[in-house]
Amino acid sequence: MTGARRSAARGILPGLMLVAVATGIAWLAHLALPQVSPLTFGLLLGIVLGNTGLARDSFRPGLQVAARRLLRLGIVVLGLRLSLPQVADLGLPMLIVVVATVVIAFGGTLVLARAFGLSRDAGLLLATGFSICGASAVAAMNGVTRSKESDVVTAISLVTLFGSAAILMLPALQVPLGLDDHHFGLWTGASVHDVAQTVAAASVAGPVALSAAIVVKLTRVVLLAPMVAIAAVVERRRSTSGDGATDSARVARPALLPLFVAGFLLAVLVRSSGLLPPSVLGVAQTVETTLLTAAMVGLGTSVRLRTLIRTAGRSALVGLLSWILIAGVALIGVHLAG
Repeated sequence: MTGARRSAARGILPGLMLVAVATGIAWLAHLALPQVSPLTFGLLLGIVLGNTGLARDSFRPGLQVAARRLLRLGIVVLGLRLSLPQVADLGLPMLIVVVATVVIAFGGTLVLARAFGLSRDAGLLLATGFSICGASAVAAMNGVTRSKESDVVTAISLVTLFGSAAILMLPALQVPLGLDDHHFGLWTGASVHDVAQTVAAASVAGPVALSAAIVVKLTRVVLLAPMVAIAAVVERRRSTSGDGATDSARVARPALLPLFVAGFLLAVLVRSSGLLPPSVLGVAQTVETTLLTAAMVGLGTSVRLRTLIRTAGRSALVGLLSWILIAGVALIGVHLAG
């Protein structure tokens, strides 16, 4: 290792140590309160660190590594949750419902964001998070949009807030809406944002609902890859359009298929092969959650609460309407699919 590399490694070490401690605390908090995802606790701890002065400038390099590189590694490992045969078992009608729900929620959120005057990137991050898989999807989309940190954190905060609210709201609506456990699970999987939030909401109704919810939810997660790939293509075209882009901007164009998205797809194929034993998949799920929790800590340290409170009003309204939209569309779809 050269002197420059040793110096860089020493530079990121303090921040990574801080992230490791916060991630451990987040896991302990999750064990004490299983209804709340470690990712949520990680984000909250990061916000506390960033707003109390504990995340000093010397920690910044390591925090950025957590927020970017560890996040992408976590998304790659997330692919091991998905099995293509499980997706196929849903049947064509439910697959159509899942795809239609994602597309309508994504497009509808973009329209809402534009109507309320949000920036293009802010709307795109909200649309991805609410329509696919919460904080992981927001962060994955940011891998190709290079959005402002404030937009990223606002989107993650809102999908976390409304996804957590769904844990309480959806089970309370099961009986009034006349849903049996199976259909409640389908609705939960098609409408709740984060995987952990989906599990928490569906488990209230029992194992039948939980099984249906997980399969539908993970099918939505599969759509993360094409969504990010399409966004990458659009970003490349924008960077070479007649908007004054320079040659240096063209050099920085996003890849057509970001490496971490390719890794995610490869992980899906590995899981679908059936070669990995359950014990390995269990470890992989823990590793994935730990990596994403560490990333949330890193992202949370960039949040400035005063700025967030001052600027997030319109975003929160868009998030609320998007939450209602995806829940409504998913409910209609579940009834139509039978």
